[in-house]
Parts: sequence; structure tokens; C-alpha cells
Amino acid sequence: MPVQSKDAEKIEIDLLLAGIRERYGYDFTHYSRASLKRRVDRVRDHAKLPSYMALLDKLYHDELYFDEFLKNMSITVTEMFRDPLFYRALREQIVPMLKTFPFVKIWHAGCATGEEVYSMAILLHEEGFLDRTQIYATDFNKHALDKAQAGIYAAKHREDASANYRAAGGTGDFSAYVSDSYDLMKFRDYLKERVTFSYHNLVTDGVFGEMNLICCRNVLIYFDKVLQDHVLTQFVHSLRYGGFLCLGNKESLNFTAVKNLFEPMDKQQRIFKKCGEFDAVSPL
Repeated sequence: MPVQSKDAEKIEIDLLLAGIRERYGYDFTHYSRASLKRRVDRVRDHAKLPSYMALLDKLYHDELYFDEFLKNMSITVTEMFRDPLFYRALREQIVPMLKTFPFVKIWHAGCATGEEVYSMAILLHEEGFLDRTQIYATDFNKHALDKAQAGIYAAKHREDASANYRAAGGTGDFSAYVSDSYDLMKFRDYLKERVTFSYHNLVTDGVFGEMNLICCRNVLIYFDKVLQDHVLTQFVHSLRYGGFLCLGNKESLNFTAVKNLFEPMDKQQRIFKKCGEFDAVSPL
């Protein structure tokens, strides 16, 4: 592969992103550049293409290949009850407040392959609250969404999932929530009766109104500050006053445009409560 100067490489990547945006409407411009470059390089190397321009040419003329490219551009690293202490905090601190409402709406933004959505459904079921909840699980990766909706996962992860479930304060037996078949485990259908899986792109699509709780964990770390502020602004508009925002353990509201609109409920587990509206702060 020929050695490129940093400037030439940046120009080619910018042209690649502009071409994708123009051809397909997907905007990766404000993704964290280091993370994005790693993923693009992996795709390019796998296709044995000599340059970013060669990749753009292939993407521009081959819609099926773009579908494969898109699948590789989204991060689907997740697991059942990921960061168990977060779910314990949710169960002990937040769910009792949610129970004061007759009906609750929850948005899992960037739900990936759905493990954390089923974790939430199990928690709410054990708290006797699932039937009063509507969960919206969204992602821009249609392959991941298909897997999430199916609720079928490799059985080899069952032991880790069960351990996370117990650490998260699970009150029953994890095995009661899945059925096994060969090397797969499938979550019981009743767990997704209150879940709507749908396509949504945080970069370009609109808000979900009057949410009581939004979970967007370990997604913002892949965005630059401009896109982080854009997405967090969406969340402010989507949350009802007093609603809760849950971020990943490496994410923060510090130095963001919405910091003054939230108060921490659990700093360590990154759970925040909406306490203001945009008319109370300087506009973006």
C-alpha cells in the first residue's frame, strides 16, 4: 500500500464521507476520526482495495456492498446486563420513581443487537412493571436490529449473562427467561411484547417525545463533540421534565451544551435527571 501524507489521507477520507453522505444519506462526518478510520481501514483491507478513493468507487456503484460496509461501521459490542452495577442502581434508585407513573416510555438509543434491551425487560418484569412500559429500541444497523428483534444469541454467552444478571440484583433464575436449542438461546416472547424495534439514525433522524427514560450507553464515545451535543440536544427534547438519561461509564455530560439541564442521580453509574429546558440556558 503506498504511503500517504497525513493531509492527503485526510482529504481522501473527507471525500469518502462526503460521497457516502451524497449517495446514501448516511453522515459519518462527526464520528470520532480515530475510531472511524480504524473501521474504514478494516473494511478497505478486507476488500483488498488500494485507496479510500477505490473504496468510494466500489461503494458508489454497488448498493449491496454498501449494505455490507454499513454493517461494519456500527459498533455492536454489548452483552446481557452490561456493567451490572448500572442495572442494580436502576433497579434500586430509578425504578421506584418510575413506578409512580401509570405508564412509562423508555428509549434504548443505539440498541445494537438488543442484549441490553432484554436486560431492561427482565428487570422491569421482575419489578412487576413491564406491562406498564413501552420500550423503543432503535439503531441504524438493520442487521443488528434484525438480531435484536429475533432475540436469539449464542448459548456460549449464557454463563456470563447469568453471572451479570445475579450481580445486577436479579431476583430469579436467568435460565427461566431463555429457551435453549442446540448452540443457541432464545429469549421468551413475552419479554419483547412491550418492545418496538425500529430503525433510527441519531445523526439525521428526529426526536422521540415524552420519554421517561433514555438509555444510550457507550455510543457517544464514538462521536466528536459537535455530534455529541447534537445527540444530547435530541435527548433533552425527547425527555419529559424529570426524566432520566443513562450514559455509558466512559461518557459524561461535562463540557457539553446540556450539562446545566441535568442533575446527577448516580455519578458513578452515569444516571442523570432532567431538571431544565433549553429556554433556561443559552441557545446552541
